[in-house]
Amino acid sequence: MENKNKRKFQMPDTFVIIFFVVLAAALLTYVLPQGQFETEEVTFTTGDGGEDTRTVLVPGSFETVTDEEGESVRDGVNLFEDGGGAGFLNYVFEGLVSGDKWGSAVGVVAFIIIIGGAFGIIMKTRAIEEGIFSLIKHTKGRESLIIPVMFVMFSLGGAVFGMGEEAIAFAMILIPLVIALGYDAITGIMITYVATQIGFATSWMNPFGVAIAQGVADVPVLSGAPFRIAMWAFFTLVGVAYTWYYAARIKKDPTRSVSYESDEYFRKDVKQEDIKSRFGLGHSLVVASIVIGIVWIVWGVVQHAYYIPEIATQFFTIGLVAGIIGVIFKLNNMTINDIAQGFTQGARDLLPAALIVGMAKGIVIILGGDDPGEPSVLNTIMNAAGSSIEGLPVALSAWFMFLFQSVFNFFVVSGSGQAALTMPLLAPLSDIAGVSRQVAVLAYQLGDGFTNMIVPTSAALMGVLGAARLDWGKWFLFIIKFQVLIFILGSAFVITAALIGFS
Repeated sequence: MENKNKRKFQMPDTFVIIFFVVLAAALLTYVLPQGQFETEEVTFTTGDGGEDTRTVLVPGSFETVTDEEGESVRDGVNLFEDGGGAGFLNYVFEGLVSGDKWGSAVGVVAFIIIIGGAFGIIMKTRAIEEGIFSLIKHTKGRESLIIPVMFVMFSLGGAVFGMGEEAIAFAMILIPLVIALGYDAITGIMITYVATQIGFATSWMNPFGVAIAQGVADVPVLSGAPFRIAMWAFFTLVGVAYTWYYAARIKKDPTRSVSYESDEYFRKDVKQEDIKSRFGLGHSLVVASIVIGIVWIVWGVVQHAYYIPEIATQFFTIGLVAGIIGVIFKLNNMTINDIAQGFTQGARDLLPAALIVGMAKGIVIILGGDDPGEPSVLNTIMNAAGSSIEGLPVALSAWFMFLFQSVFNFFVVSGSGQAALTMPLLAPLSDIAGVSRQVAVLAYQLGDGFTNMIVPTSAALMGVLGAARLDWGKWFLFIIKFQVLIFILGSAFVITAALIGFS
């Protein structure tokens, strides 16, 4: 009876976790002084032979901000600020409206909501469900092959053109498929989002990560490719093996999955429909519009560097075309009003994920922002952590760089933003420590990419979890083991690279 009365531990909701992280950040502003760096514009050659310019900090220019009496400034945040200020209770609104349409938070929030709406229209046509049932019928006995094939493709997407937020849309398609095949939502997240981040972390040519980091660190852009290609192959193989083994266990006993309860949202459709399905011409046209749209997106990203504004519009177009096809062919008895209702429902389903993105951005805002030229507690934290590697042995210095980038990614998830902030600090420090700048770049990209799989401040991760109807707390319970594994393997690669003088 006593055991029955004991309450089972329940992982806090993601909103609760972020609230307490923001509270901790607010308390830090009373303890740590503000600091700032001098900044300068640097121009570097990109991977395609063009030029790019970034505002970066000047190494060794850090200064603690002092008041008129020469005392360090510790301006703890107020409980509330008017006039558009950033008080503790302002973090939700200020986080949601921060940034611009090109990135976090407001751009990513809009991106998530529009993608949700577009796929709400697509799901209204039932073309995805009917296609899944048709695929199951034609892949009996070979369904497990979807795991390695999709994992490698998405890993390549992350390595070649920095795929990240785009995985949200693909997760919406593949998660219902893998659940219908007997797996779970976590398997779908692994072969989509996690695969992209393994590719992102180990890339030899990602224009949004390694290329910018090498340019800022004054390392030949896209150099060291053979080492990184081998690293990509190794980590992709590890990811495939881990996912394949996990998925096989879940297929034997789906109740072992931490997402078993939330997967019911997808399983109920499989139970209620005839597995033979009624996949007709209209459904084929909807699927074709999705495929053509994805090709259009990949072409735009690779050839014209399309990003959040363009990709969001492309997905909206895909959803609109699918809705029109649904009305013409009377798919699921669709009417014009159903297009609007589908968009509304899809946007509503991803609204929690969009809110979390904005709230998570509030952490950085409370710490004073991520501008190295403006006084902030975050600058003080970054300088203290970066300076801690001085005087350490070469291998240990390289590993601390990796650890620093992994932790710092919690605050600045943007790959290009983190490169511009940390590489000007770590590149000269690596010279002092006897570590090549190429190794410093390697520590950056592994620390950035790998932790994108777990930090709740990652907009792409929260968007994918929203598509999977999976709470971050449950995702953490699953991914932490894999996170530890790849951190250990990543440490081995960084230390090895330092010892062999990778340059």
